[in-house]
Formats: sequence, C-alpha cells, structure tokens
Amino acid sequence: MILSSERDPRLVTLRRGGLLTDEDHHRLALWAAACAEHVLGLFESVRPQDARPREAIGAIRAWVRGEVRMMESRALGGHAMGAARDLRGAARFAAYAAGQAGAVAHVAEHDLGAAAYAIKAARVSVPASEADGAGRAECAWQRAQLPEAVRELVLSDQQRRNHLCWSVFT
Repeated sequence: MILSSERDPRLVTLRRGGLLTDEDHHRLALWAAACAEHVLGLFESVRPQDARPREAIGAIRAWVRGEVRMMESRALGGHAMGAARDLRGAARFAAYAAGQAGAVAHVAEHDLGAAAYAIKAARVSVPASEADGAGRAECAWQRAQLPEAVRELVLSDQQRRNHLCWSVFT
C-alpha cells in the first residue's frame, strides 16, 4: 500500500481542490514512467511477449501529450499489474512499477509507487549481499531524473510516505 489515508493537497490537482498544476502532474507522470522503464528489462527478460507493462508506460506518456484519456492510462496500468500476478521477484516488481506509472494519470501519488517498485525490483535482481547497494543506486538514479520543478515535492513526499513504501527511500 503506497497511498496514505491522508491525501497531501500538493499532490491533488487544482481542479479537485488541491495545489498540483497540470504541468507538475505531467512532470510527475513522466518521472514515474522513467523509473518504471529503467527496470522494465527485468520483466521483459522473463516475459518478452507480454507487452502490458510497456504499454502502460507508453500510455502515461501519451496521456501527458494529450493523446489518451486518464481512464485509458489507468486501465493499462491495471493490465500491467495483472501481468505481475503470477510472477515473483524482480519481474513482478518491474511490472508493478509500470502499473503504478500508468495510474499516475488518475492519482498523482502513484508516482512514488512506480519509484518504490522499481527500487524493489533492483534490490531483488542482484544477490542478497548486493541488494542494499542496488537499491541505493536505483534511488539515486531516480532522484537524478527528477525535474527541478517537482524535486522538492517528491523528496518531501518520499520522506512523508517512506514507511508506506517499504522504507526504500531511506
């Protein structure tokens, strides 16, 4: 569970009574897509014929460009999560990362879900003795991809919801 029961108004769009602009919502969506795509190969190496996670990542990018509606991106995110159900390990977490990215169009707070699952995928993709380092490296890579306009927002949200995200942002 990566969503807090108490919504942060900075991550709720203006039209829903929050403080998040459409531009920043789009930035969060593209960052989530980058996080998910960074580990997508861990899924595709196990299920090369299953395009659902890649389609979810493509859908969120298309949503940002105004080419698909929110409901389509969210649905494709759900299909990506469905691709994870019978898997274990890195492939499962990579598919979940893609699913969370697709859902950012619906709820911006899913951005951390994409990032957290990508970190989990990186951690379990290596021997246990290397897991902490792999997780820290993935987190550092993600933070380097953050657009400056939403950097402080994401970093403070990581601190706020870290306990819900398996403490991967520590």
